[in-house]
Amino acid sequence: MSRISSFFTTPRKGRKALIAYLTVGFPSVAAMLEVAPALVSAGCDMIELGIPFSDPLADGTTIQRASHRALQQGVTPRLCLEVASKLRQRLDAPLIFMSYYNPLLHYGLEAFCAASSEAGIDGLIVPDLPPEEGAELEGLTARQGLDLIYLLAPTTTEQRLRLVADRARGFIYVVSLKGVTGARETLPPELEGFIARARGVTSMPLCVGFGIATPEQARRVASLSDGVILGSRILNIMESSDQPATAAGAFIRQIRKAISPHDLT
Repeated sequence: MSRISSFFTTPRKGRKALIAYLTVGFPSVAAMLEVAPALVSAGCDMIELGIPFSDPLADGTTIQRASHRALQQGVTPRLCLEVASKLRQRLDAPLIFMSYYNPLLHYGLEAFCAASSEAGIDGLIVPDLPPEEGAELEGLTARQGLDLIYLLAPTTTEQRLRLVADRARGFIYVVSLKGVTGARETLPPELEGFIARARGVTSMPLCVGFGIATPEQARRVASLSDGVILGSRILNIMESSDQPATAAGAFIRQIRKAISPHDLT
């Protein structure tokens, strides 16, 4: 059983998963290596590591800017693997790579999956890989003990929803809104209905991301799902602080308190 699956199957007194996204190499590799452990200490359960890409179609301006800055500093998939290996030596929490398909294909799918497993990665999120075309990567990740995590968008048809539910491993990434990543002032009112529709066809854990920026929004999402995913707001905090690990950790403690008020972490 993977670390990701273990989290959701181990009794945790109702604790909801708190997943933080970081772009590898932003604002620098050294800073990111300090931020990730700080987030886990503050209450994060999993770390999603974004591999910088020049054409991140699913990402808003914050993650686009972070990816661009990381690429300017020479961050490559190979360096991301090295960073993941260093983090695995410091953390027991699940580590998940988020990458678009092209960098994986360029590296070599089989080689990348093997290297990810060796580095201590537990799962992959590939936003531009539809489940209809995911058989090859599903097989390769399964052989390396990696969970291939698929996304569900609000526009997902019933047929696609059932396909994702049948093929996903670890958890299903529920996209809260139409559009790209990025902090929002409000989340869509139809979110409850969308999650209920997904609950009707799968028992897989559902973790919700895109647009979540405040403790209040995180509390609402946690009441509906099995986990909360935050990214852009964390990157904004890191970018505006001269002590990114301290500032991001303080924010995560607020989120943890909001989604698990009785948890003492």
